[in-house]
Amino acid sequence: MLDLPRPYLLFLGDISERGYAKTALGLRDWAPEHCIGEYNLPGGVSIGLPRLSPAQAKTAGARSIVIGVATPGGAIPDHWLPTLIEALEAGLDIVAGMHAKLNDMPALRSAASRLGRQLIDVRTPASNIPIGNGKKRSGKRLLTVGTDCALGKKYTALALTRAFIARGVRADFRASGQTGIMIAGGGMAMDAVVADFAAGAAEMLSPENDSDHWDVIEGQGSLFHPAYAGVSLALLHGSQPDVIVLCHDPSRKTVLGFNDYKLPDLQEAIDLTLRLGARTNPHIRCAGVSMNTSALSQAEAQKLCAQTSAELALSVADPIRGGAMFDALVEACLA
Repeated sequence: MLDLPRPYLLFLGDISERGYAKTALGLRDWAPEHCIGEYNLPGGVSIGLPRLSPAQAKTAGARSIVIGVATPGGAIPDHWLPTLIEALEAGLDIVAGMHAKLNDMPALRSAASRLGRQLIDVRTPASNIPIGNGKKRSGKRLLTVGTDCALGKKYTALALTRAFIARGVRADFRASGQTGIMIAGGGMAMDAVVADFAAGAAEMLSPENDSDHWDVIEGQGSLFHPAYAGVSLALLHGSQPDVIVLCHDPSRKTVLGFNDYKLPDLQEAIDLTLRLGARTNPHIRCAGVSMNTSALSQAEAQKLCAQTSAELALSVADPIRGGAMFDALVEACLA
């Protein structure tokens, strides 16, 4: 299990497309208390935080610099290395969740060794992961699941965790992807775990806890995804959720990047998830649906959520919009 050094300085490189800064944006939106500032190279996008050099960030209390952007192919460009070495020399560790590994770069590895600093590759799983044992653990668990990838499972889990805590409920967000791990400060990168150990990794991610404590677990992939269903099933079996919340983007008709595959019907998705999840938790239930209505107006979003709620006889809401519908979904989760 990773334990990341916080607060962070967010490094944006010289990426000019705001969409590539999703890690930095996620940290800014969901963990602002852990973000000291940002640092970009000429031409790089800004996300509106104070611009600090690595030395200034260290003085302000930062413990690490996070590569907060994605690049095509997940590579770390050579011309970023002087800045990253500057951060090491300023006393900061480096955290990255890209496919390229910090520890595979000789210049960074040499500088980190010389300076006694850490290079933390978030997508590197722990070395002591056991196979899943299927034993029931104490505590309560909620898992966000989806009809597809990249449609709001992380944001839903974060919003539910925040809402639980606001109601006085003891709860922790359990991150299973690189951005979620950086937000939470720890977690398990499920997409980097060898398949045989994935269910065991999910068990490690959500260990035994007090009977009134909730782990809200970030879902990955989709049981209906032609490429990524395996990690979704392992996470479902290993996390043994008491409650699931199905996440859906109504603007999509087919699987993202796989246009020959239609998205499942919502009831079909719920039924399959409950049937498979019952293998390790016979008492699993669905509390409702998290609807990503970012492409809709407020009126359109409310109408769709109300209609879907009536059709499924479940709570349906967009957690980012909040309001009474989201309050009802939260209460359904805790019921």
